[in-house]
Amino acid sequence: MPQIVLVHPQIPPNTGNIARTCAATATELHLVEPLGFEISDRYLKRAGLDYWPYVSLHCHSSWSDFHKHAHDQGGRLIGFTKAGQINSFSFSFDTQDWLLFGSETTGLPAEVLEVCTARVYIPMSQPQVRSLNLSVSVSIGLFEARRQLGLLS
Repeated sequence: MPQIVLVHPQIPPNTGNIARTCAATATELHLVEPLGFEISDRYLKRAGLDYWPYVSLHCHSSWSDFHKHAHDQGGRLIGFTKAGQINSFSFSFDTQDWLLFGSETTGLPAEVLEVCTARVYIPMSQPQVRSLNLSVSVSIGLFEARRQLGLLS
């Protein structure tokens, strides 16, 4: 099952909404510090509603700590970025993929993008729109991976 990785998320409601999506799909969620909020933040909890007990949440103190964890577990690091080379709907996902998403304001750091197996983008028709909301992007990426892997039942 693909896993979601948020690298330096900043906005509590986005992370809360992503946690709710992860709970609904039984997808593991990894948060890479530093975070722009405390895990106990009321906005984070409110956005996740009462689903937090159903979230398999893992916090990593740094990118290097997460990277070591992912390397030990195996699988590909798939970076979602506006500067990606592959359309996320054309990319072939695998069950052991780590789906990486960056902060709401800066995206994935260069050091993260450098080690990604692939960099994918979510196509948008309007070039004046810089990006989609982080929780929307995670949902699009996760559900496309799940669709390809036959995990939508």
